[in-house]
Amino acid sequence: MTITANSQLSNVFSQNLESITSKTDGLLPTLGAELVYTQDGAGRYLTFCWQYSELLGLSTEKIVDDLNQTQTFVPVDKVTYLERLHRILTNLVPERFQCWFSYQKELFELDLVISPIMPSLGTTATTVLVMGRLVQATLNKKQARVASKTPTQIELALRSQQHQKLVNRITRNIRRTLDLDIIWQQTVDSLGKALRLERCIICPYQPSSSKVQVKAEYRQPELKSMLGSDIDIASEPAFAQALATLEPVMMEVTGYKESGRQKTLVVATCYQDQANGLVALNWQDECYTLTESELELAKEAADQLGTAIAHATLYEELEIARQKAEEASRLKSEFLANVSHEIRTPLNGMIGFLKLILEGMADDPEEQNQFLTEAHQLSIHLLNIINDILDIAKIEAGKMELAYAPVKLDELFSHVEGFMRPQAEMRNLSFRMQMPATSDEIIVQSNYQRLLQVMLNLVGNAIKFTHEGGVTVSADLVLKKANFQDQQFPGMVRVRVADTGIGVSLDKQDKLFQLFSQVDGSRTRQYGGTGLGLAISQKLVEAMGGEVHFYSLGEGLGSTVTFTVPLYQQPVMVSSNDSDSTSSAEC
Repeated sequence: MTITANSQLSNVFSQNLESITSKTDGLLPTLGAELVYTQDGAGRYLTFCWQYSELLGLSTEKIVDDLNQTQTFVPVDKVTYLERLHRILTNLVPERFQCWFSYQKELFELDLVISPIMPSLGTTATTVLVMGRLVQATLNKKQARVASKTPTQIELALRSQQHQKLVNRITRNIRRTLDLDIIWQQTVDSLGKALRLERCIICPYQPSSSKVQVKAEYRQPELKSMLGSDIDIASEPAFAQALATLEPVMMEVTGYKESGRQKTLVVATCYQDQANGLVALNWQDECYTLTESELELAKEAADQLGTAIAHATLYEELEIARQKAEEASRLKSEFLANVSHEIRTPLNGMIGFLKLILEGMADDPEEQNQFLTEAHQLSIHLLNIINDILDIAKIEAGKMELAYAPVKLDELFSHVEGFMRPQAEMRNLSFRMQMPATSDEIIVQSNYQRLLQVMLNLVGNAIKFTHEGGVTVSADLVLKKANFQDQQFPGMVRVRVADTGIGVSLDKQDKLFQLFSQVDGSRTRQYGGTGLGLAISQKLVEAMGGEVHFYSLGEGLGSTVTFTVPLYQQPVMVSSNDSDSTSSAEC
């Protein structure tokens, strides 16, 4: 209440002081303060109204007489209080201050505004109007040494009022934002400061996890921070019980005690009866014990927080899904632009060469055949692009059907070498193919055409992205039983394609196997291509029971791609001694 408002009230009271002092029950309760009384200059009560009177055992009928006769509800520092009273009556200026009062065994800290009641013009003020509220209540220090920790009725009423305001404040705060970090930190700060806690932490909870992590913390400065630390639920009985019952749990917790004996209240936050977090409140053991109503308030605050966490989590998931959808749309648009460019380039070349022939621009039959050869090669390139697009469409639609049969690895390698060695030599690159040392053939269970397609894709990429050095294609056996299509195979064959090319930076490698994604997505990229090769290869290898992996230490450091296929039958390996004797015989 402002000084102006108090002056207005003083003027109202000055109109008829006798009427005011005789109508305590009628007028004072209507002033809107929990504590209202009037006093003369000696500190004697003229009227008295307080909402906690009945809890103190004060009779409302003769409350003024009781207070004046027994002198029980008085300022602790009575001399200072009376000096302030006299100053207000002399200066006629209202004052606001906090003052401790004592009543029987209890102490009350009151926030008071004292205003002089202005008498008729020309006379001196002799009476004050006091309005205030209770800040806190505690036991008298002399009695506290032997008193029980059980709270008094007025303490319970005050605490209940304070805690309800706290719950309302927390609810208002968490409804203002969907940012979980802000919600968590505001909650622990509000609880910690209002309840004067040693520590307050919040841990989000996932049913699939056996641990929780401290995401927000309020603590006293002398305590070591727990922010970011993991807590094993099984090692903390209070945590486990709160999650199991969804009820507040009060007990000692050994996980974070730094100073003396402490108690902890653990409350599970939940949404639709599913726990999604834990709140732990720590305080000194000497503090009062929480009542049932206060535990209910704690549960109410936890429910509000649980709902806020659920809504914020849902919003976060929706935002991530939206961003992924936008990214997918962007990638598809970029992919379509690149593919249209890749299709248009060979098509324009074919049209150009054929037009030269039709218009008789070839100087001789040899040049005409050269034009036809170029147009034919461009048509093959165009066909390969279209086949890649059709393959992706089939894979995405789940209509890629493969027939499996035994495939001889040496025949496959020979076919790949026939296609790829000329391309490597045209770029002045070395090209090597290495088979495992065995005394009989290596046979895999696969689809020959699709396996050939995978190898041509991988080796073609290696040659395209290598400027100097070379490409090495090798195979080795992984003799560990594997299951595929309800059959058991004796092992896997791992094929490795290694190059000394441009490599890929670590932060871009996750794009390599994504559909509609390229490490360099711009239309003017140096190397061209649709970006489908690796994605198709991965899908085909997985359909044939294997896995694809990519390795590169970074840009300019080369790349290695490996893939596996099931081994049809285990070959007889050639030992090192056999290799040595064979070499000696050849010499």
